[in-house]
Amino acid sequence: MPSRNLQGLDADNAYYHVYSRGVNKAAVFESDDDKSYFLYLLARHLSREPANNSGGYTYPHYRGKVELLTYCIMDNHFHLMLYQVKQGNVTRLMRSVLTAYTAYYNQQHGRRGPLFESRYKSSHIDNDAYLIHVSRYIHLNPRYWRQYPYSSFRDIYKQTEPEWLQPERVLAQHGNDRSEYNQFVSDYKDNKQTLASIKYQLADQA
Repeated sequence: MPSRNLQGLDADNAYYHVYSRGVNKAAVFESDDDKSYFLYLLARHLSREPANNSGGYTYPHYRGKVELLTYCIMDNHFHLMLYQVKQGNVTRLMRSVLTAYTAYYNQQHGRRGPLFESRYKSSHIDNDAYLIHVSRYIHLNPRYWRQYPYSSFRDIYKQTEPEWLQPERVLAQHGNDRSEYNQFVSDYKDNKQTLASIKYQLADQA
């Protein structure tokens, strides 16, 4: 189950900032392979075509039900911005991804037990005007955010995003102009001024 700040806010046609970090702030993505596997799990559920395992089992498919708008995977936490078409599907997607990732990580690193300090935190973004500000907050997490390979910013700016990433709802607020979005993210002064006003929209501030 999600953290309690999602309870009662599981809605159709809604935006969410989803966040989770490792137990005691420990690293949960220790290598590039770990980060890549987490993104693979998102792709497995959100690609246009359903994915099957070697035994023919079809993994749960959430294309058309959940859209991944932006993301950033750091060493000890992750941020996702999701759009949910029908209620309940963010919960189902995150349960599938986190269960599979924890099993992968524990096997790869010889450990047992919970990996994340909670299943995840999810904040309902209830004001469309805050949508682009939350996406900027996510993209500015890494120090060298323009070049960071495990964030959606670089692909969105260069228009090289994989088909399972769907940033159109964010870009639409900038007239679908990727250069304009780049300038917006780059405006650190405006971001600093805005951050205080959007903190209650952020899952990691809950």
